[in-house]
Amino acid sequence: MTDPMQDPAAPDGFLSGDVTAEALVQANRIILDRVLGWRDLASIAEGAGLELSPAAWARIEAARRVVDALVDRGIRGYGINTGVGALCDVIIDRSGQQSLSRNILFSHACGVGEPLGEAETRAIMAAQIANFAHGYSGVRPQTVAALLALLNANILPVIPSRGSVGYLTHAAQIGLVLIGHGTARQGAELLTGREALARIGLEPLVLEAKEGLSLVNGTPCATGLACLALSRMDRAMDWADAAATLAYENLGAQAGAFAPAPLALRTSPGLQTVGARLDAWLAGSELLAAAAGSRTQDPLSLRAVPQIHGAVRDQVEQLAVVVDRELASVTDNPAVSGTPEAPEVHSQAHAVGAALGLAMDGLAVAAAELAAISERRVDRLVNPLVSRLPAFLAGDSGVCSGFMIAQYTAAALAAECRRLAAPASLDGGITSALQEDILTHATPAAGKALAVLDNLERILAIELLAAAQAYDLQPPALARAPRTDALYRRIRARVAPYADDRPLNGDFAALHTILRTTRP
Repeated sequence: MTDPMQDPAAPDGFLSGDVTAEALVQANRIILDRVLGWRDLASIAEGAGLELSPAAWARIEAARRVVDALVDRGIRGYGINTGVGALCDVIIDRSGQQSLSRNILFSHACGVGEPLGEAETRAIMAAQIANFAHGYSGVRPQTVAALLALLNANILPVIPSRGSVGYLTHAAQIGLVLIGHGTARQGAELLTGREALARIGLEPLVLEAKEGLSLVNGTPCATGLACLALSRMDRAMDWADAAATLAYENLGAQAGAFAPAPLALRTSPGLQTVGARLDAWLAGSELLAAAAGSRTQDPLSLRAVPQIHGAVRDQVEQLAVVVDRELASVTDNPAVSGTPEAPEVHSQAHAVGAALGLAMDGLAVAAAELAAISERRVDRLVNPLVSRLPAFLAGDSGVCSGFMIAQYTAAALAAECRRLAAPASLDGGITSALQEDILTHATPAAGKALAVLDNLERILAIELLAAAQAYDLQPPALARAPRTDALYRRIRARVAPYADDRPLNGDFAALHTILRTTRP
């Protein structure tokens, strides 16, 4: 490990990460000045570093001075000098405000279940930092710097994935590490919170007024997970188009199915995008040329790819706007503003994640739609009643079952997607003795969307492998389109043709990794 290097833009004495000067120049880093977009946050989730501009640090410092002034003047502020939740009318004197911040973390760290993955954890931490950098939270710069240092050193709090109706339990686990408690992970190594801080040259923080509440508050959990979900969906949409072209080349017969002129009769940017992509993928296909016109109309799972995939793209474009708005918003409660001479505190409900809950429910439905049409194409590829290919893509039908049960797996995953696509944002619930009497479940909605995306990726992997197997059974004299041929060869470089000679789930896993990490 290299010696920690101070970030010149950070407050004196606080580290922005365990990097050398050369690494800071060369590393893939996102600089936060005003606001981040969802693609920025997704890049950080996937490993990019984060750096705050001097202006961002100045906003954080200014907000802290306002909080200090509120404390000095005894101006009542929720979670600053009062209890939280249903205890909001209990006044906390100055001597108890540090204890309040610490105790909020301990009492709120009650999540359960398997921990979030590395990308999910990084996404949430980055969204927290972005929220503080707006300059309306009042968290001390050294607290933000410690959080930033952990992120850039990839020393990540262990966050149980379940037990949150909004954000509290996830975020509390991050805060625990900052005060030397909880558990963190660096690679495969587990560390105590104190050990994690020592790795970046820091002692456990003693939190001041408001910091405990700010560390568990707002929508960074849902926002971070939403950015990651958008990134995975963006990649999955490209793979869905590619998988559809491989299936269409094996099964389609309609001449000019994706020609631009007739597709332009329907107004939809997504439809036009998908149609152009399919047309480009299939250009120069001898397989399609030989079959063209032999069917008046293809089945909807083939013919309606531009309309269905395109509608998904249109929906995701709108959802991305919602997530970017959330990143540009202050979601702490209370927010502080004004100056130390005229401090203001605003108790409102910006921490409620209704917009994100609705958006992530929409993303889950859109991903489930792609999963449904992909599974239908898998069925057509393996079904001898419609495929014109050997039954279940087996070279020796009867002795071999080929992809028969692979379609069962795709059907099971598609069914699970439909169940998961039920809206989380309508789940409701009442907490904190009627004080929090409407819940919008934004974080669970984002987690559910990620689960649907995982299923979608696995179904697409099955479709791609079935299409590659179908190519192996086509007449060798007819050439594939150049682009589909390149993708076929890429698949075959990783996964050999199937002859009932091994468990298929290993093949699915190998291709799923490709879908998660690359584009077609």
